[in-house]
Amino acid sequence: MAYDEGLAQRIRERLGGRTEITEKRMFGGIAFLAHGNMAVGVSGDDLMVRVGPDGTEAALGRPGTRIFDMTGRPMKGWILVAGDALAEDDVLGAWIEEGRAFAAGLPPK
Repeated sequence: MAYDEGLAQRIRERLGGRTEITEKRMFGGIAFLAHGNMAVGVSGDDLMVRVGPDGTEAALGRPGTRIFDMTGRPMKGWILVAGDALAEDDVLGAWIEEGRAFAAGLPPK
């Protein structure tokens, strides 16, 4: 599955200069990791965000969100945000920061 390179580039621009961030191809898309822990990624036209189990319910109350489920088994603590809900840079930035902050709070890999 191809992924939205334009969305990936917008993420790169937001995370640019952070030495703890790396990129890795995963899930048929691209993932951005903080100290080796996945924070956000792009799958198709959607943004994957790691919000953690305690943040899932609140995240699902925001526009364009749904549970991340690639194989019929939902991934706890992960959501997808529809690409069309990310047109505004501040909305995308808030999601990126939420995923980055959660991943940065985990032990480095």
